Amino acid sequence: MPALPAVPDGLTVRHLADDAAAVAELLTAAEPHDDTGENFAAQDITEWWTGWHIDPATDGLGVFDGDGRLAGYATALIEPTWRDAVGIYLEGRVRPELRGRGVGRALLGWQLARGRELHAERLPEAPARLVVPVSEGVAGLEGLVRRAGLEPERWYRQMERPLTGLPRPASVPGVEIVPFDPARDDEVRRTHNACFTEHHGSSERDAETWAALFTGQRSFRPDLSVIGVRDGAVVGYVLAYVYDADSEANGYRQTHLGQIGVLPAARGIGLAKALIAEALRVAADDGCERAGLDVDSDNVTGALRLYESLGFTTARTQVSWSERLAPVAAR
Repeated sequence: MPALPAVPDGLTVRHLADDAAAVAELLTAAEPHDDTGENFAAQDITEWWTGWHIDPATDGLGVFDGDGRLAGYATALIEPTWRDAVGIYLEGRVRPELRGRGVGRALLGWQLARGRELHAERLPEAPARLVVPVSEGVAGLEGLVRRAGLEPERWYRQMERPLTGLPRPASVPGVEIVPFDPARDDEVRRTHNACFTEHHGSSERDAETWAALFTGQRSFRPDLSVIGVRDGAVVGYVLAYVYDADSEANGYRQTHLGQIGVLPAARGIGLAKALIAEALRVAADDGCERAGLDVDSDNVTGALRLYESLGFTTARTQVSWSERLAPVAAR
């Protein structure tokens, strides 16, 4: 395990323990400065770490000031499932007032080392990618990852639209658009895996991971989610989430369309547009005021154009910076 990094005078560093509440408080304090569009409660952090099977005592680091307040943190999360390359995601933040003192550099150095260790420990036979998501509002992080040797790999857009002036409901011949049925959860999972075989960074989700990261989340709203059924089989879906921490911070409820997919054999007939239009209508009827989603700017299915045609506009951007790792034996 990497040694604890040196930190500036007046600060101490240790592995994370029961620090989810402190992490949530730090992120809440930093959000007005960073404008990531994401807000978290302590329960959200705990759920996220649990879903990724991380042990904060080995895969997380915290820097604390003299009063014991969390000044910065870092985690290294390795994907439980993978397809082309194992994703190892390096997440963290430093309080805005303490940036520029070397805290972020120290945390990133530890993350990169721990990420390489996780690769060697868990899946040494597979290629891997160390990934640092850089939101446009987090000033200074891009410079840190660039100097660390990472390169920009993918651009993502966080898109939003108000739930007014909604697109007209549309029918698709031969397809019935119905509410999400928990009894079909595993069928939706298998449909999702089939939809994303060609997408950058996608993973084959097993049942446990699917529940932990998607439909088992406390924010998942099956009543706001929809599926498309043709000849008795699920051929498309939109899964919706409402995050309480976002609602509290923003003063309004937003439905987040987290997973959207249509099987290749059912594309080109307007099904994705019809599914999203129905999900927007259901959310508006439930009292949501806005809708949001994230999209890879280079999505192979042309999703960006579809979302723009449905009234979504880009609110923020995020860039994935990465370092590719060959299988350990090759290194």
